[in-house]
Amino acid sequence: MYKNEDGLRRLLMAGSAGAALVLSLASAPIAMAQDSAAAADEEAAPAIVVTGSRIDRKGFEAPTPTTVIGETELRQGARPSIAQVLNDLPQFRATQSPASTVANTNSSSSAMDLRGLGVTRTLTLLNNRRFTGATDLNTVPQGLVKRVEVVTGGASAAWGSGAIGGVVNIILDDELEGLTIGAQNGVSSRGDGYRYGFDGTFGTKFADGRGHFMIGAEYQKDEGILDRNSRKNVGSANIFTPAGTDARPILVRDVNASNTSLGGLITAGTLRGQTFNSDGTLRPFQYGSMVSGTTMVGGEGVATNDEYSLTNPYQRVNSYARASFEVGDATFWADGSYSRIWAKYPFYAESGTYTLSASNPYLSDTIRSQLAAAGETSVKVGRVFEDYGYRTFGYYRQNVEGSVGVDGSFADGKWRYSAYYSHGENRNMQSYDNQITGANLTSALDAVRDASGNIVCRVALTDPTTACRPLNILGTGTASQGAIDYVFGNTARVVYTTKMDSAGASLRGDLFETWAGPVSVAVGAEARWEEQVTNSLDATSAAKGFSRFNFSPLNGGFNVQEGFGEVAIPLLDQPFSKLDVNGAARYSRYSTSGGIWSWKLGLTDRIFDNLLIRVSRSRDIRSGSLAELYTTTTTSFTTVVEADEDNVQRTYSITRFGGGNANLKPEIGSTLTLGAVFTPTFLPGFNLSVDYYNIKLKDAITSLGAQDVVSGCAGGNANLCSQIVRDSAGAPTTIYTTYINLAEYRTKGVDMEASYTLPLSKVSGGLGGTMRFRGLATYVPKVIIDGVNRAGDVGDNVSYGTPHWRATGSVNYTNQDVSIDARVRYVGGGKFNHQLDIVNNDIASRVYVDLGGQVNIDKFTLFANVNNLFDRDPPLTTYGAIHYDTIGRYMTVGAKVRF
Repeated sequence: MYKNEDGLRRLLMAGSAGAALVLSLASAPIAMAQDSAAAADEEAAPAIVVTGSRIDRKGFEAPTPTTVIGETELRQGARPSIAQVLNDLPQFRATQSPASTVANTNSSSSAMDLRGLGVTRTLTLLNNRRFTGATDLNTVPQGLVKRVEVVTGGASAAWGSGAIGGVVNIILDDELEGLTIGAQNGVSSRGDGYRYGFDGTFGTKFADGRGHFMIGAEYQKDEGILDRNSRKNVGSANIFTPAGTDARPILVRDVNASNTSLGGLITAGTLRGQTFNSDGTLRPFQYGSMVSGTTMVGGEGVATNDEYSLTNPYQRVNSYARASFEVGDATFWADGSYSRIWAKYPFYAESGTYTLSASNPYLSDTIRSQLAAAGETSVKVGRVFEDYGYRTFGYYRQNVEGSVGVDGSFADGKWRYSAYYSHGENRNMQSYDNQITGANLTSALDAVRDASGNIVCRVALTDPTTACRPLNILGTGTASQGAIDYVFGNTARVVYTTKMDSAGASLRGDLFETWAGPVSVAVGAEARWEEQVTNSLDATSAAKGFSRFNFSPLNGGFNVQEGFGEVAIPLLDQPFSKLDVNGAARYSRYSTSGGIWSWKLGLTDRIFDNLLIRVSRSRDIRSGSLAELYTTTTTSFTTVVEADEDNVQRTYSITRFGGGNANLKPEIGSTLTLGAVFTPTFLPGFNLSVDYYNIKLKDAITSLGAQDVVSGCAGGNANLCSQIVRDSAGAPTTIYTTYINLAEYRTKGVDMEASYTLPLSKVSGGLGGTMRFRGLATYVPKVIIDGVNRAGDVGDNVSYGTPHWRATGSVNYTNQDVSIDARVRYVGGGKFNHQLDIVNNDIASRVYVDLGGQVNIDKFTLFANVNNLFDRDPPLTTYGAIHYDTIGRYMTVGAKVRF
């Protein structure tokens, strides 16, 4: 099972350490470590009512579908964050995770993306309110989470802007009691990706139960997987177009650059195709089996895809504390949180094509003579600077937040109110070390001999005090340390702070009684102020002086004031039908774009207590976020396919720059959901729901992929053509993918969920424990972006690509002492990119099997888990497969103890 015995050793040693920690603590008086004893008798406990609505009337069911992630689902997979737990569900796409942010400045962040609509269209709440940590759910201690409610439909009217895809509401266990301490460790079957962590929670009541205090904290270190080539299909695979008029692009392994080399490749003139040895002599460059544009298959070139990690390393610490106190019918509370995630790791080697004078003294006499004989006054050299160290990326993201509020009731509990104020700050530092300063490189490459015959920078002839030192790029390891320090010894650094102040108040209750029951309402007002400021920026970046990565200042903000109302009106309450109508409206006034309305209408009908029919129609809105409006330039690398003037398709390596757009208009969504929930009284514990959704977005705010820009330009979109920078030969070198308003975005699909809970005592009186079966599936036939259907496109370079099918099925057995989980995850296949005529465009589906279990032994709990049990390889991918597992088999062990 293990391909690396060291991995097994590390896992066992780490697991033993965790167990030892727990055993040492277990000598104190400790209560039962797990709530599974209570879970075994769960049928006797009151059911949790989840409405996904502001209305909290007992028995009210909102027309918008809601999925609940409870204790079992939170445990399955031993995922390292709430975000990665949710990404296992078919309704989500892993757009941002440590495995999909491997080469960008949002490294290792985890934000939610419902429906694949983009992370900004999923509103993430903590205990029903906004929080600054929503952009990265690594900030929430998992041990404090009671459940997660996912509203899978338009909910802007009830919850606010950004809820076009839906709402993720993280509910904390604010009645937590006791002390729990745990440790866990994980490693892949290849011995890499080692991860370990410690966590603890504590809760207690005081003042005769009127007060409550809780606190939780986590520490985690993940070493990441830096070697992409340790996994099949995720190394230097890329799209490649062979030469020839009838050639079709092919997704193939080992695609490398054909215009650069480690020692320096001459790319033009009489010596074209020669590369430098370390002694300055030339030899023929070993081209691959096929060459097209600036790429080739095989050969001795370097692939950028080989230079970044498969998963990012990181360390993180997070904590949360809450205190509450009852005064009469009111409960006053205050909470605070702190989180920090940080890392530093290799991030590309600098490369480019540089022009040297034919008289450059580092050129040998033989080479200078050959250039002179050909009448060439310069030589172009393509160079990769791996020998002088990779550029390294470092960051920390620190989030601090505090809130105060009150929840209470009056009129004998018939009316309930809530109010809160929150302030949060997210401080984000980013740095690139070993940067090339463009002006210094230009000066250092312009080498000459002085009057004494020494090789110096030309500028030294007129300025003997210059710091410039001549750089020899001809052959690996040939540069002097002084030249390396002068050209490479610089750091780009920036610190941004994002601030959010939010406040809200709401009132809920029953207005009056009708023939069918009470008419319930919820009204309220909310306001928030968001801004981002640049705290510091290095001078070279400010002057755009680095050759590739330059940070930019980012300063901007907006505020919004909102008022909302929601009403639930019962129309019929009979044994054969319980009919309710629900409506909500919200007015939002943005400082950047003015006022705008959102609304929702819905209807539910419960028939004979066996079948619930629900339908809702909503108008949802979203204004541009701070990142979309003002974000600094982001940089990544990829390849694109484009036909040349002879209609021959070529493959080009390009740099992709993203960024914000302060002129964005708000987007408006229209959402229809229609579904049914079957809960037969003749089969207690069984639930089946099927819901259809149809979402249309006007003026959708998005950032397109590089290939989408190229394809759109070829299709006649002049605006997209203006975002492409080309070299003198017309080949694309740089593509700008800043945020824009698209004309239209549409998606539709069907969600299905079935669950069955079976206490085994009902099968036989001698049996104990409970069996739980649960299945979720989503079918997506349409994801249309400006007329192009991306449903079924599953390649990693496709913006908003979505598998037609995703599904998860699980079986769980729980009794007082043992819990065993088995889960199957299905991800449908499709086309890599149906707009490209790729030879091997078809991608097969994947099925992943996960196993897990935990045992309660006296005073503590041991658990173990294996994800991707059969080590299924991902499909060929050019960058990072967000739909498929790229890590392979991964094992986790751990222990918890509870006082």
